[in-house]
Amino acid sequence: MFRTIIDAFKVKEIRNKILITLLLLLIYRIGCWIPCVGFNPDFALGEGNTFGFFELMNMVSGGALANCSVLALGVSPYITASIVIQLLTVAIPSLERLSKSGEDGRRKISLYTRIAALVLAIAQAVGIVVGYAGEALDPNLTNSMPAWLVGCGMVIIMVAGAMFTVWLGERITDLGIGNGTSLLIFVGILSSAGTSVAAIIQQCTVDITYIWYLVLFVVAIILIFALIVFMDGAERRINVQYAKQVRGRKMYGGQSNYIPIKVNATGVMPIIFASALLTFPQLIISIFWPDVTWYSDWLGTNSWLYIVLTAVLILVFAFFYSKISFDPDDVSKRIQQQGGFIPGRRPGKQTAEYLSRVSNRVTLFGAIFLAVIALIPSLAFKAIGDASGAAILINAFSTTGLMIAVSVALEFEKQLSAQMFVRNHKGFLN
Repeated sequence: MFRTIIDAFKVKEIRNKILITLLLLLIYRIGCWIPCVGFNPDFALGEGNTFGFFELMNMVSGGALANCSVLALGVSPYITASIVIQLLTVAIPSLERLSKSGEDGRRKISLYTRIAALVLAIAQAVGIVVGYAGEALDPNLTNSMPAWLVGCGMVIIMVAGAMFTVWLGERITDLGIGNGTSLLIFVGILSSAGTSVAAIIQQCTVDITYIWYLVLFVVAIILIFALIVFMDGAERRINVQYAKQVRGRKMYGGQSNYIPIKVNATGVMPIIFASALLTFPQLIISIFWPDVTWYSDWLGTNSWLYIVLTAVLILVFAFFYSKISFDPDDVSKRIQQQGGFIPGRRPGKQTAEYLSRVSNRVTLFGAIFLAVIALIPSLAFKAIGDASGAAILINAFSTTGLMIAVSVALEFEKQLSAQMFVRNHKGFLN
C-alpha cells in the first residue's frame, strides 16, 4: 500500500487529487474543534455512556460530539438515512425500479437520502438540546436571552454542520480519491484512537504499569488487524463451466470461470444495525427519562443480555443483507442464459438451490466472525472491569471501528491502484 501511495505522488493528476482529499479532510477536522455557540464549555455530550449510542457517534465523529463542536453530528444522520433508504428500496417496488433506472434514478435516490439526512439531523439536534437543556446551555447566554432562542440557534448550527459534512464528503468523492463519507469516518476513528492512546501514554509517566497495557493493546491491534484483513479477502469460489458455441466462423465459450462469494460480504452493516437497535432506546430514555434505570440495568451496554441479543441480531441482519446482495435465482438464470453450468449441478432450479445452500453456509461463518469481533470490547470489559487501566485502551479502538478503518483503507488502496492502472494503460485502453 505504501508503495502504491509513493508511486501515486509521482503522477501530477493523482497527486493533486490526493492533496485535495487531504485538504478537505483537514477542513473537516478543524470544524470538529470549533465550539458550537450556545453549549456550556464545561459540558461533554454522552459522558459516561461507554460503548453506547453516544460513544459510537463520538468515535465516528472523531470526538466532535464530546467537544460540542459545530460538526458534532458528523456523518451519522447521513449514514442512518442511507441505511433507511436502502431498506426502503428493497421494500418499496417504486424505489427499487428507480434505483435500477440508471444515472437519473441514482440522482433521485441521492436526493431522497439528503432529505432524510436533513430530517434526522434536525431530530437528533432537537433531541440533544431538549434532553440536556439544563446542562448543555451556556449560562452566560441564557442569562441575557431566552433559553428557547439559544436552543434554536444551537439546533440550526448543528444541522448546518451536519449538512456541511455531507457536502464535504460529496466533494471528496467528486474531486479526490475514494468515497468521501467513508474517508470522513476513517479520519474520525483514527483521531479518536490517537486521543485515547495519547492519554494512556501520558498515564505511563505517572504509573509505569500502564506500559504493559500499551504493549498488550499494540499486540491485540496487530492480531485483530491481521484477522480482519484475512477475512476481508476470504471468499468461496464456485466453478462455472461454459459450453462451446459456434457462431458463424467463430467459436465462443469453452472456458471456465468462478463465482466469488465473500465470507464477509455484508461488511460492518449488521454490527451497526444491531448496535443502533439496542442502544437507541437507551439514548431516548437517558434524554427524556433520566431517572429510569431498568433498561440500562438489563439491556445496557456490556450486560450479558445485551451481549446475547447483539450476537443474535448480528446473525439476523447478516442473513438479511446477504439475501439483498446475492440472489441465487437471478445468478442461476444469468449463468444459464450465458450457456454456463456448475459441474455436477443441472442448470435452473438445482443450481439455484446449490448456490443458496453455499451462500447460507458462508454467511453463517461470516456472521459468527462479525459477532465475535463486535463483542470483544464488551467481553474484555467483563473480564478486566471498567476500573482497570486497560479499559482506556479498549475504548481507544472498538473492533467495529477497526473493521471500518481497515475496510476503508483497503478500498482506498484499491481505488488508488485502479487509477494508476488506468493511467499506465490509457493508450492501450483507447
